[in-house]
Amino acid sequence: MPHKPGSAALRHITVLDLTHVRAGPVCVRQLADWGANVWRVERVGNPADFAGRHDADFQHKHRNKRAVALDLKSAEGRAVLYKMVEKADVIVENYRPDVKQRLGIDYDTLHKINPRLIYCSISAFGQDGPYKDRPGVDQIIQGLGGFMSITGEPGRGPMRAGIPLSDISAGLFASIGVLTALVERSVSGEGQWVQTSLLESQIFMLDLQAIRYLVDGVVPKQVGNEHPTGVPTNAYRTKDGYINIAPTPPMWDRLCRAIDREDLISHPDYDDKNKRRAKRKEINAMIEAITSQMDTKSLLAKLDAADVPAGVIYTIEETFADPQVQHLEMVQTVQSPKLGELRLMRQPIQMSRTPQKLTTPTPEFGEHTDEILTEVGFSADEITRLRETGAVE
Repeated sequence: MPHKPGSAALRHITVLDLTHVRAGPVCVRQLADWGANVWRVERVGNPADFAGRHDADFQHKHRNKRAVALDLKSAEGRAVLYKMVEKADVIVENYRPDVKQRLGIDYDTLHKINPRLIYCSISAFGQDGPYKDRPGVDQIIQGLGGFMSITGEPGRGPMRAGIPLSDISAGLFASIGVLTALVERSVSGEGQWVQTSLLESQIFMLDLQAIRYLVDGVVPKQVGNEHPTGVPTNAYRTKDGYINIAPTPPMWDRLCRAIDREDLISHPDYDDKNKRRAKRKEINAMIEAITSQMDTKSLLAKLDAADVPAGVIYTIEETFADPQVQHLEMVQTVQSPKLGELRLMRQPIQMSRTPQKLTTPTPEFGEHTDEILTEVGFSADEITRLRETGAVE
């Protein structure tokens, strides 16, 4: 089937997807969902990623793409890729730095074929430096990037995030880099090499915690569900569960009134944000002594009425059942020939003229090889010969 863009925003852009695992596919998914014509290049003889091809995760990462199977280790397979590069605007890869050199698909080689090409590389540690050849996955990077040292409760040891944070952030930052390079190309006419890594992305995600160290010399520590600087902010026990309460410093008086402790507003130990920070444990204990005697629903109603930020702590099932989440229509469906109707998440961005939608399911292995090679300029006889040699599948 021909390219069926999920949005008009990037329908004029063709992307070569040489990625695997997560960070790379996340990057390309951003482009595919906004309408880019994505040619996912899969390895001959390798019909699945590390997960099963029909697993939920694989289906989520590769929707709105088409697939072609090439043998990049063969000269003929690389020749096919080079012809695709001539037609492409973007290529995204997450091979280890030395692998693309051996395969002859590095930036310098492909830039000579198409000087307008935006070449995006995602790696664990960067394209050069002492760690460039080390294997790296999300959990390794969460630890090396400092994130695990500030996550979790004090005294309980380091804790990873419940999602592959460095993978996802690297993919998102890579897509921002690609889009920035495309905008710049519209002025200069030249492509360029866009690079990011899981390590750089993870460090950038430290945000205020990194800046507390760089500017103030403070080495942040674990504070569990509390805020590193704002007090009170925490997950407080209720009679039937937990609730997050997160007032800003000027909201202290509102919180005190909402929990019927107006006496705390002008208390000399708590009437300043710095004093409250010094009394973190004491304040949190006082608040939880009150919240633990209230049911979550009525407590949330009182806090909402006082305009104090608060929210229920959901399971994922409860999140998708929430009326606001349902109103936002975060779930879209796509019909898979193999799996039937799939419920997947849409992009968390809404655009007035060029909205995004899911149009095609994740392709089967090499499903569009003939179709894509025909678009690139190969004849039917040439495609047959390439298949006979094993260069394509």
